[in-house]
Amino acid sequence: MSLTVVTSDRAPAAIGPYSQAIRASSTVFLSGQIPLDPASGELVAGDVEVQAVRVFENLKAVAEAAGGSLRQAVKINIYLTDLSHFATVNAVMARYVEQPYPARATLGVAALPRGAAVEADAILVLD
Repeated sequence: MSLTVVTSDRAPAAIGPYSQAIRASSTVFLSGQIPLDPASGELVAGDVEVQAVRVFENLKAVAEAAGGSLRQAVKINIYLTDLSHFATVNAVMARYVEQPYPARATLGVAALPRGAAVEADAILVLD
């Protein structure tokens, strides 16, 4: 099986030894995105809704670089430092996916890189 690295300049560069995404055949594994502005590399200022929008915009950019969209997501994982933000992040996610909705897990975590409140990753299957 051949693996293809997927990158987008419309999403933040990886901040460690990993790729923004890897495509294996028709499956694309998108690495976790935190709410970093792709231009500055800095955490976006604002509440959890602003952060969640940036996270999903980053995921969307990488999905598009892979030749797909978040509408082809089969699995999304969301990590929150405060689970009371579940409904807010849910509402943001609904702007980026449509039925049939992808499978999803939402996990409460103690902390995220750079002090982010939310992170998400995804798996896509391209047509």
